[in-house]
Amino acid sequence: MKLSKLLCAAAFGCLLASPAFAQNQIVIKFSHVVAPDTPKGKGAEKFRELAEARTGGKVKIEVYPNSQLYKDKEELEALQLGAVQMLAPSLAKFGPLGAKEFEVFDLPYIFPNKDVLVRVTNGPVGKQLFQKLESKGITGLAYWDNGFKIMSANKPIHLPTDMKAQKLRIQSSKVLDSQMRALGALPQVMAFSEVYQALQTGVVDGTENPPSNMYTQKMHEVQKHATLTNHGYLGYAVIVNKKFWDGLPADVRTQLEGAMKDATTFANDIAQKENDDALAAMKASGKTEFYTPTKEEAEAWRKALLPVHKEMEGRVGKELMESLYKEAAAAGFKM
Repeated sequence: MKLSKLLCAAAFGCLLASPAFAQNQIVIKFSHVVAPDTPKGKGAEKFRELAEARTGGKVKIEVYPNSQLYKDKEELEALQLGAVQMLAPSLAKFGPLGAKEFEVFDLPYIFPNKDVLVRVTNGPVGKQLFQKLESKGITGLAYWDNGFKIMSANKPIHLPTDMKAQKLRIQSSKVLDSQMRALGALPQVMAFSEVYQALQTGVVDGTENPPSNMYTQKMHEVQKHATLTNHGYLGYAVIVNKKFWDGLPADVRTQLEGAMKDATTFANDIAQKENDDALAAMKASGKTEFYTPTKEEAEAWRKALLPVHKEMEGRVGKELMESLYKEAAAAGFKM
């Protein structure tokens, strides 16, 4: 979307959503790029339900899923301009914005399990990362979980060497670019909304996603093979336009914070089940063959990808990475 169109949308969006303009009702446009029946989609709907109920109708939440308003590369600019008030982008999206520390979440095998992840997002590290968004005109509200990613392609990919010369779609992330190159693959940055067609037409050979995203976007219909590598994590940050958020009446903001807290608990609680159900449904369809690596194969994937950590120290920050290692060590894991 051209800047002029974004500016027009921003002016109109600010007019409609301004607390000063709409004294009877505050409108919050909540835009995201995935399907309504994903963990994020259901979390957004839960927030809408809770926010409207707890504010007694003072606030109206308009949820726009599936890139209805903006694609990946457009949505953050739209938020900063005020064309939308709330987003839930994947954590990788903040690197191009200048907050490259968020790309620590993209590092392969950085989280041994969900417990370590929660220690990071709910602790000092999570708060410190959100503080880095303030200067961008963004306020971070919550971290929403999706799950660990699997690799998919149109050929068997049992070992890292099977990825050589495969064109793999990634989000715009230097870490993910490095990850794919470490496997000998050819990373292709592409908007999430364009991936199905790109897989269908052979523009890309494969991609990485948690099962729920793969299933709800019907990628299993255009991918013959997938391997349960669980090599990386995909999560989201619910964010708002800072000027808009700070301008809300204090009582309304408090009610919305409570609604977001409960919606976050809901979204994160259902994430694992949604992925398990999606994986089962894709297996039942028979359209994609799923492979579980042996212990030796899993170690080969890990050995191939861990060097990405060292390579990305200068970009993500060695101190930040070490703080995540400490959380893992506290939970009994050694990187």
